[in-house]
Amino acid sequence: QVQLVESGGGLVQPGGTLRLSCAASGFTFSTYVMNWYRQVPGKERELVARISGSGGSTNYADSVKGRFTISRDNAKNTVYLQMNSLKPEDTAVYYCNALSNIFGYWGKGTLVTVSS
Repeated sequence: QVQLVESGGGLVQPGGTLRLSCAASGFTFSTYVMNWYRQVPGKERELVARISGSGGSTNYADSVKGRFTISRDNAKNTVYLQMNSLKPEDTAVYYCNALSNIFGYWGKGTLVTVSS
């Protein structure tokens, strides 16, 4: 049974930091590209960051470049999103996504609220 479980969301002040985690199970984690998406009510889901199966290649949305860092630990079947210098516009539900040539899986999301 495939599972992606996000954690680490919460309320943080502008300029603060959070670290999201996504624990994966039920598939061969290291063979999947892992993505973090976010969604605000009424808007489309937005790709925030992507990391290759080996972790050697990463990509970021322009809106988070220089502030967010995606990483993965294939021994722990976990992908992370380190979020620094958070802004109110980063407020969203953040979703973990696993993607191969054939399959795609989603977690249920974790809410990040950036507010003073």
